[in-house]
Amino acid sequence: MKIRISDDALAIACGADTVAQAFMHARAEVERVSSWGMHWLEPLVDVEGVGYANVTADQVGTILAGEAESIGAIAEHPFLTVQSRLTFARAGKTRPTSLDDYYASEGWLGLAKARAIGADATIETVFASGLRGRGGAGFPAGIKWKTVASAEADSKYIVCNADEGDSATFADRMVMEGDPFMLIEGMAIAALAVGASKGYVYIRSEYPHAIAKMEAAIAASTHLVAPFVVEVRVGAGAYVCGEETSLLNSLEGKRGEVRAKPPLPALEGLFGKPTVVNNVLTLAAIPWILTHGGEAYASYGMGRSKGTMPVQLAGNVKYGGLFEVGFGITLGELVNDIGGGTESGRPVRCVQVGGPLGAYIPPSRFDLPFDYEAFAAADALIGHAGITVFDDTVDMAQMARFAMEFCAIESCGKCTPCRLGSTRGVETLDQIIAGKNVEANLALLADLSETMKFGSLCALGGFTPYPVMSAITHFPEDFR
Repeated sequence: MKIRISDDALAIACGADTVAQAFMHARAEVERVSSWGMHWLEPLVDVEGVGYANVTADQVGTILAGEAESIGAIAEHPFLTVQSRLTFARAGKTRPTSLDDYYASEGWLGLAKARAIGADATIETVFASGLRGRGGAGFPAGIKWKTVASAEADSKYIVCNADEGDSATFADRMVMEGDPFMLIEGMAIAALAVGASKGYVYIRSEYPHAIAKMEAAIAASTHLVAPFVVEVRVGAGAYVCGEETSLLNSLEGKRGEVRAKPPLPALEGLFGKPTVVNNVLTLAAIPWILTHGGEAYASYGMGRSKGTMPVQLAGNVKYGGLFEVGFGITLGELVNDIGGGTESGRPVRCVQVGGPLGAYIPPSRFDLPFDYEAFAAADALIGHAGITVFDDTVDMAQMARFAMEFCAIESCGKCTPCRLGSTRGVETLDQIIAGKNVEANLALLADLSETMKFGSLCALGGFTPYPVMSAITHFPEDFR
């Protein structure tokens, strides 16, 4: 009897290590695998495909005796059967750093295909897929790759942005902890396509398990991606280093602050050389695209939003976890049908999509399709596709204040609208919350938000107005 238990950081935080040790103490064969992404069920124990949820060490005996209540076949769970798992096709099934497991599940086929068809055809395949950057901006990956490929330089780089710092986001971490070879393969394909010799994975310091897994996977696959070389670099905890130019400064050993653009990193990036900067989910999608074809990937989604998106459900939600689906599903379906509404059982008052800089969206707008253009038209952003759910006890004036305070704390200080605007924003919101000159201060806050939105050098200051103004627009009663 083989027992499979995730060694994902969330599963470990829920007690998975203790449960695994109890099974080993009972002389059961235990394999540590990636996470299925059904986080509300962790620790989730897989016994020959049958799942046991929220297991504790004292339940091990009854499970081994076949007397425990199960959730049935894990692969047939309703949360999984309605997904379109492309990037997370191996989730819950493979050992993260096992080359044998990776080879047995289409591993390295994408890189082999890229080597067979060459750089130009590889880029054309990415173009055909319609893949857009999954880190937030939604910029077409093919255009970025082609720009770097066309640039004349003696060296080029692939930089993976793994500085996942938005609230309710954990998909990058799950890739690095659960399927690190997939990310390495995606980077190697990108390197082949643009002519890069070295790649860096910039991982936030708060992800020790991901750092360890990536370093182990890089060591195990060095010979498979050669002459391309991959190296892990660990960030120092600055949120602004999730912005690509700040990240590049940090990689170069400089202060993590925003660079003015142009020049674009695709032309003058790391060490002044042409650089592809993509986030984890973007690069992780590449092996599937090369293996199955650009058109197959583009058959998922809607409009200009092609392919699938690993949506992350968190906050006050009943069924929190990772849900990969084609673009076009509505926000209401994600929150209510998939997420099951709030964990507290109280009505959903709003959700925030896209991290701490994302807009607050009320249930009246839950018909909004998960699509880059649809969100932009609604003054919202998909970002990294993290959805934080709030029930009707949330104070939206305090949430707006938090957004401004977050910006003030995390600002790199390079530009005035972000550096000073966020500080003045906190002060103005404090006046509003205290009931002082409310209407005049609301007008001042709107003017300040406009300045930050269009005057900031990067998205930190530029997007902070989204949560602030959406809170005021949809929940005015909390400000008066």
